[in-house]
Order: sequence, then C-alpha cells, then structure tokens
Amino acid sequence: MTETGFVFLEDARRCGELCRPLDWTPRSTTQSGAARPSSPTPSAAARTDSGAILRAFVEVDRATMGPERLAAKLPAYECFYRYVPSIPGRRRPSIGQKPELEDWRRHYPLFPRLLFVLDGTGPAGVENRVTALCAAARQLPPSRFLQDLPILAASLADLLHHGPSAPVWRPVREPDQRVRWTVSGHGQT
Repeated sequence: MTETGFVFLEDARRCGELCRPLDWTPRSTTQSGAARPSSPTPSAAARTDSGAILRAFVEVDRATMGPERLAAKLPAYECFYRYVPSIPGRRRPSIGQKPELEDWRRHYPLFPRLLFVLDGTGPAGVENRVTALCAAARQLPPSRFLQDLPILAASLADLLHHGPSAPVWRPVREPDQRVRWTVSGHGQT
C-alpha cells in the first residue's frame, strides 16, 4: 500500500500537481462518519490538490484474497452508494417533500472513483482479477452506480512503469479499454 501511495505522489509531482501527505489517506482514517456494516473500507483515499475533495477510493490488492472475494467488494460499494439512513422518529417523505439523501452526500460532493490496484500475481493473475471484477459489475442490480461511478483496475507494475496518470486503467464495464483515472466519469479531471 505504501508503494502505491508513493507511485501516486511521484506521479502528481511529475505532473506539476501539489500532493501533500494527507492527500493520500490510508485505511484506518478513510471511513466517513460512524462505521456501518454497509460501509466499505478502502485501502486508501486520494484527495485533490487542496485535500478538500475526495477523488478516489483505492483498493490495493496484493493477491491475499481470491478474485471472488476481491470482486465481492463491488456490491459493498454499490450498497454504500445507495444507502439512505433512516432517522428514528422521522416519517417517510410525503408528496412534495424532498426525500432523504444518500449518506455519502453528507461527506462528498461527488461519489469518489473506485480504483483497484492489483499486485502480487503475474499478468494471468491480474487478468483473473479484472475478469472477476467485470463479472461482479454485471451482477449488480440496475442502478446509477455503474453509470455514475468510474470503477477502474490497473496493475501496480503498469503504475510503476507508466505512472497512475497514464492510460493504464481498465474500466470494469469495458475492460478492453485503457483510460486515465483522472478523466473518466464525473466530467472532472
């Protein structure tokens, strides 16, 4: 995980971006609000230059779990994406009232991208993990999650060789493509 953080730090500096220590936040401090069973815990979070906006949840996989278990993280993120907390004593909104917002909207203006950094296997192992992530994405219930959220995977070897800002990221919906993580989805760079 530290190596992945350094790769993002070096790449940001090479691109002339400001990247401070707190712009890469490891697992223990990435959870928003109170812990909930539906809340995924990413390996790290990448923030903007100012640190104000969370740009990505980063899942670093060093092949310590099987591809299926890695892919099982997608439904957890999808659940977090659509989770609306129920407030005790509050009735459901009636016609004309604004509905309650998803919990994540209290913390982020946009739902952060989801990046999977894959390592600890050879190219065949990376391919197996990407295939498992793609299969998990196809099994998600229809929702805005897959349309609204860039979910990308790349090998650590590609990040080390080309840099995270290079078009080395594979969208789980279209794994034959290679894109930059900063220009996919959300309409922001």
